[in-house]
Amino acid sequence: MSSVHWLFRIAEREGLVPDDPPDLAPTTPVREAWSVVTRSLRVPDARLAEMVAEYFRLHVADLSAAEEAAALMVPEAMARQYHVFPILANDRNLVVATCDPTDLDAERSVAFTTGKTVVFQVASPSAIQDAIDSRFSPDRAVESILGNMDGGGGDAEETVKLVEEMGPEAVSVEDAETGPVIKLTNLIIRDGIEAGASDIHIEPGRRKGVVRLRVDGVLRSHLELPMPALNRVISRVKILGKLDIADRLRPQDGKARVQVSNLSYDLRVSTIPAAGAEKCVIRVLDSNAAFTLDDLAVPEVELERFRYLLTHRDGIVLVTGPTGSGKTTTLYGALRELATGKVNIMTVEDPVEYELPSVTQTQVETKQGMTFAGALRAILRQDPDVILVGEIRDRETAETAAQAALTGHLVLATVHANDAVSAVARLADMGLQHSTIANSLRGALAQRLLRKVCSACAEPVRGVLTPEEQRLTDRFETEPVVRAVGCPECGFTGYRGRLPVLEVMISGPRLEQAIELRKGHQTLQRLAVQGGMRSMQEVALEWVTQGQATLVEVERVLGQLIEEEEEEEKVGPPRILLVDDDEDARVMMRSLLEKSGYEITEAEDGDTAVDILKEDPDFSLMILDLSMPRMDGREVLQWVRDSVDTAALPVLVRTGKGGDDVEAELLEAGADDYMTKSVAPNRFIARVRAVLRRAAL
Repeated sequence: MSSVHWLFRIAEREGLVPDDPPDLAPTTPVREAWSVVTRSLRVPDARLAEMVAEYFRLHVADLSAAEEAAALMVPEAMARQYHVFPILANDRNLVVATCDPTDLDAERSVAFTTGKTVVFQVASPSAIQDAIDSRFSPDRAVESILGNMDGGGGDAEETVKLVEEMGPEAVSVEDAETGPVIKLTNLIIRDGIEAGASDIHIEPGRRKGVVRLRVDGVLRSHLELPMPALNRVISRVKILGKLDIADRLRPQDGKARVQVSNLSYDLRVSTIPAAGAEKCVIRVLDSNAAFTLDDLAVPEVELERFRYLLTHRDGIVLVTGPTGSGKTTTLYGALRELATGKVNIMTVEDPVEYELPSVTQTQVETKQGMTFAGALRAILRQDPDVILVGEIRDRETAETAAQAALTGHLVLATVHANDAVSAVARLADMGLQHSTIANSLRGALAQRLLRKVCSACAEPVRGVLTPEEQRLTDRFETEPVVRAVGCPECGFTGYRGRLPVLEVMISGPRLEQAIELRKGHQTLQRLAVQGGMRSMQEVALEWVTQGQATLVEVERVLGQLIEEEEEEEKVGPPRILLVDDDEDARVMMRSLLEKSGYEITEAEDGDTAVDILKEDPDFSLMILDLSMPRMDGREVLQWVRDSVDTAALPVLVRTGKGGDDVEAELLEAGADDYMTKSVAPNRFIARVRAVLRRAAL
């Protein structure tokens, strides 16, 4: 046994004996012996490192925790000669990773060079080699990463072609243009485009960085890179974007155009300093896309209402929503419909994301004094019919846009607001007079995007719901049809593609009057719903019932918005105004409603009801008797609908006789629902709840 290498002896102590022991002399270098032992005993590198560390009573090295300062203490030649890698250093000691704790020459040499006591920890030869290559030769680390990536069967350097000439560029970091770095950068861009990513994030870490892709609005991890390789990739991206790669202390923005699979894509490059390194985000814009409104899968009701807004020849049409909600895509689809060649369409954007035929597009250049407001004023001298303003951000732009709208131009613009109705408050916050808003605003569209369930792996919901599905079913009062599972086609997310969720508010006389009188959000919301607007929640749940989306996704996208609306409405129990000349009927209804948690106010006739509403119009519902002396129910209903303060108040009419004619008459007059006086108590409460629920949507 004396002729057996010490690595085999350690393995034998753990009960690992090969079927056919190899001839391995004790003098065999440890790096070579290590490979033989792991292969013949079928033991992983990490496990053998643990056994060696335990035998010599040492720790297993954590190479990911290596400090930059420690690595600088040992020259590259020495690290490669003795196959060691420094990890940590303090005033007295230097922790060094090795695969051979018996190598006294390595211990003495490193100690002499650094002037510190060497403390060995154990790592496999391959792990130490990777650390050395990553620290001293990033090209080798990049080549190792490339070896694990799918090159797509072609020449990786030709995978992504730069379309635009870069021009004379002084490159101070030569290794950013080495073959491996170019290949790796190209493959990252290619993978992002093929995955349908809207953004590619290249993010630094302490020792490793990560590449993440935003697909269908959600970030997913794609690749880990050692920091030397990541820094080179970012430098290469900066060269593509015509940025200064020597300046890593200031944010920079650039752009490039590339070809992938013979299709052109525009890249918007943004870098920012981050903890001694840089973070880079690449926005991918598909210049091949030419979406019309018909291509966007907009629900038919909302599509018809939006197209109606586009028929106006003047006024403002706003599109609201957070970043990444598809506002620009929707507006570009609208412009493609309007660009018939018979109207002059001009835009002012920051940046111009897609080139549109038959449309004059102007880029905001703040440094040159070309602001949104300045560009908009210049455009007004170009005889435009339709103007697109990329975003209304300030009072000056808002006032200029309103003036354009009031002087015979159709202005399409985006603002940041939670929903369609909130666009009114947003314009007011920027300084527009409410009378100006009322006169110029034609309507507003709010938009979100739901991830679509992957058709390749969607699983029908059968049987008992999961606890999460039951919770969401109770919350949204809608049962799910499919579950998101996950497969290779959707990146194991369960979702592939996105669905638009819109609400379209159309302004009318009542809404204009309410805006001018500075009515609150709830009043405007009710008037918009009475004008035919469906809420985003309604549209989203319709996608769920069609099996295109999940309740989990609805909560992810709309949950916060719904919670905010619910919080606004938590001002106490719903307040109901009972209007009936029959005291016994009022007592009976009051008893039923108060048991259900409602706050009740009574009026014995129509005149009293009107007086109450003039003083306090903030009721959740009015229950109205149709036949009363003095001012009857029909007159009260007419007064309620004609008054701006109560135009959105839900009204449930009680009548002594039913029939189709009575129902048609009352609904035409503006009632939200009606019922006969003979209806059972449980049905009475159910009808009240139904009207309140519809009013809250």
